[in-house]
Amino acid sequence: MKKTFKILGIVLLSCCLFLALLVGGYALYLQLSYDRLPDQIDLPTENNQTQLLNSETVYTAVTYNLGFGAYEPSYTFFMDTGRMNDGTKTQGQYSRAFSKERAIANIETSLSILQSLDSDFYLLQEVDTDSTRSYHVNQAAMILEGLSGYGSVYTNAFHSPYLFYPILSPHGFVQSGLLTLSRYRIEDNTRRSLPIDNGFITRLTDMDRCFTVSHVPVENGKTLSLITLHLTAYDEGGVIRKQQLDMLLAVMEEEYALGNYVIAGGDFNHDIASTIDLFPSEQQIPDWVYALSQEDLTSHFSFVIPDNYDQVPSCRGADIPYEEGVTYTVTIDGFIVSDNVDASSQVISTDFVSSDHQPVKLSFRLKD
Repeated sequence: MKKTFKILGIVLLSCCLFLALLVGGYALYLQLSYDRLPDQIDLPTENNQTQLLNSETVYTAVTYNLGFGAYEPSYTFFMDTGRMNDGTKTQGQYSRAFSKERAIANIETSLSILQSLDSDFYLLQEVDTDSTRSYHVNQAAMILEGLSGYGSVYTNAFHSPYLFYPILSPHGFVQSGLLTLSRYRIEDNTRRSLPIDNGFITRLTDMDRCFTVSHVPVENGKTLSLITLHLTAYDEGGVIRKQQLDMLLAVMEEEYALGNYVIAGGDFNHDIASTIDLFPSEQQIPDWVYALSQEDLTSHFSFVIPDNYDQVPSCRGADIPYEEGVTYTVTIDGFIVSDNVDASSQVISTDFVSSDHQPVKLSFRLKD
């Protein structure tokens, strides 16, 4: 009997040591594999167009988070949590799109939405190029093929080693980024790295946050500084969000001081239209939702509040499947413009058919 217990003890100890080595080795792999892209990277413009902007024409720009082709209405994301009004806790389930075929179909649907909006500029977020979660479909290539008459600027905003979680369906490798499309000539582009939470787990799951600054020449000799952004969503206390906003506004002020027109658009991951408790829902306001207002901006800039801000939200919660009037919704996508730009916007209703976001379309004119 003693010999049996001794053998069992050795086996158990060996299993524990093996598990410890496995976990430690994986943690070391994550640590050694992690690498942020440096600040101020010059980015090329592919298929650059030749036409210049002018100060007499009304132009359009659309921002749209594609949600890596996963977020059809029934999709929930494993990192998203919330509560129903009765206090019941909720949590998303999935780490990948339902299938490769459905990921492709969702991007095709999002592409058809973009084509129907016929915009001069597109500012897109969560566009995968080679990720486990989207079955290695090059979504950027799909978008560029469908919008072939545009110049394009792509930058990587999420490049993670293999994330072995959830265990039964790991999130895996991620290569994803921001994509800017323009019908007009782009002079140059710069990738700016935003501050992020450097916690061991958070920095692996919350992307290599950044924004791109594209300089678009105007016939009057001035320049439009067009910024595509995606700010952080997972930041308890809002410390990193504040640092990111401060950096963004500092860069916008620098561009404005040069005499440029400035438009920044994207997924702010903040309520930017006073909609934090506006839309009917059977859920409590999620912990990740923070509000931004005009008071948070510097004097030369303002949010472009959508004309239909009280009718159509731009984002849904992903802790439960989407059901209008049940799932929490809010407007976190949109634009900031400088005071030398006249602008209005609208949220485009898509019934969240292929993403947890809906596009926001900006109409703008550059002042002389």
